[in-house]
Amino acid sequence: MTPALIGAVLVLVGVFGFINGFRDASMAVALTVRTRALTADVAVVLTAGFNVMGLLASAWLLKFMGISLVPIPAGSGGLTLLAATLVAASLWGLFGWWRGYPASSTHALVGGLIGASGGAALLGGRGPAELDRVFWLSIGLPLVLSPLLAFGAAFFITPLVTWVVRYSQPSQVHSGLRAAQSVGASIVAFGHGLQDGQRIIALFVIAALGSDSGYDAVPVWAVLVAALALGAGTLAGGWRITYTLSHRLVRMDPLRAFVSQLVTSVMLVFGSLGLHWPLSTSHTVVSSVLGAGANQDYASVNGRLVVRLIRFWLLTPLTTAALGLVFALALSPLANLR
Repeated sequence: MTPALIGAVLVLVGVFGFINGFRDASMAVALTVRTRALTADVAVVLTAGFNVMGLLASAWLLKFMGISLVPIPAGSGGLTLLAATLVAASLWGLFGWWRGYPASSTHALVGGLIGASGGAALLGGRGPAELDRVFWLSIGLPLVLSPLLAFGAAFFITPLVTWVVRYSQPSQVHSGLRAAQSVGASIVAFGHGLQDGQRIIALFVIAALGSDSGYDAVPVWAVLVAALALGAGTLAGGWRITYTLSHRLVRMDPLRAFVSQLVTSVMLVFGSLGLHWPLSTSHTVVSSVLGAGANQDYASVNGRLVVRLIRFWLLTPLTTAALGLVFALALSPLANLR
């Protein structure tokens, strides 16, 4: 493996981490800014801080569960496969931001990996093992379960919270819930760091050292560089997706925004610490927003936009798989480097 190839892949991992924070900052700040619980600048800084804290905590999860999410072949072939995967996932992430559509970076990453593995197989190379297990754990199961669970929980919790505050003045309720939303946004950002941080750290380590090496501890440099990439991306803030969540998708009040953040926080944190499931922050947030917003007496959900979002979610692994295949074939000469 040449140092240049390793360096190029490490840069691609950093770009992927930056885009991840850049896009997913909206997941934590959109509702908080929409209900005026926090100003945009304060919300972004708060989100970046807790995102990084979640990433630092995810380093412990990696030590507990193992560093490699999927075994990548050693040598230049594995690095080339990883490069094709990262380029595919990053390009799709940028396209989703440009359209203002929240989508799962994990699904994009796994889809790109599957496509790149197919490209390696066409050229007679060796792809990652256990891809069927990774597909069902990272795409199939969360894609079906997490949106349904988030939507259902938010839909049924909303009338319960409404009943609890039924005798309170609306101004008092909204004031208290706005304060609670500040905490909720912090927990959502922390949960996002827990979920996505471990994948970014793992990618740095696999790119630098290979996935077939043993790890007694997570390297400090990988944690720090991943935190820098994710934190910088969060501070940059992709406001196109924020506008979609806070204005185009559902008309929200502080009560329903609080319920959405409550459901998202519990699912992300418990999914990481309790179940060790790779949940999608984007899918969880959007589904909880829809569940809380749909439980109203008047039409508040943009149905056409919901259909476009679901279609975009389904296209994510398919498109990144196709892109991964193309880039794997294009970068195949690099697989022969020593």
